Amino acid sequence: MKKTVLTAAVLVAMLFGSSVEGWAARLVARIDVSSQTMTVRYGGAVYRWPVSTARKGYITPRGSFRPQRTARMWYSRKYDMSPMPHSVFFRGGYAIHGTGAVKSLGRPASHGCVRLHPSNAAAFYSMVRRAGFRNTRIVVTN
Repeated sequence: MKKTVLTAAVLVAMLFGSSVEGWAARLVARIDVSSQTMTVRYGGAVYRWPVSTARKGYITPRGSFRPQRTARMWYSRKYDMSPMPHSVFFRGGYAIHGTGAVKSLGRPASHGCVRLHPSNAAAFYSMVRRAGFRNTRIVVTN
């Protein structure tokens, strides 16, 4: 009986500990297309950055996603080998990534990706790598 109670207590402690760690590591990035901003919540920190999403004639997919893959540096084969530093791909070829066109941030300007200032993209990329894909959620809304 003692062994069963002890085993149950250990399992409960492990489960509780895991859920606490999971909450601590949770990373949520919310992209608001109408305000052209991305709000990132990680641990106790909150960041709000200007972004550029799809310009007229293109779309940025809406919905809730998990990262599919990351690349420290990616070059778009579809758009003239354009550099995409610190890419976090969330739906096929769509990614959150850095851009050299920082003057366009805050208004629609991309082919569908979510563009960030290079330093913010590097920070977000690092957070995703630390938190892990399973603990990261990317939400794109109107």
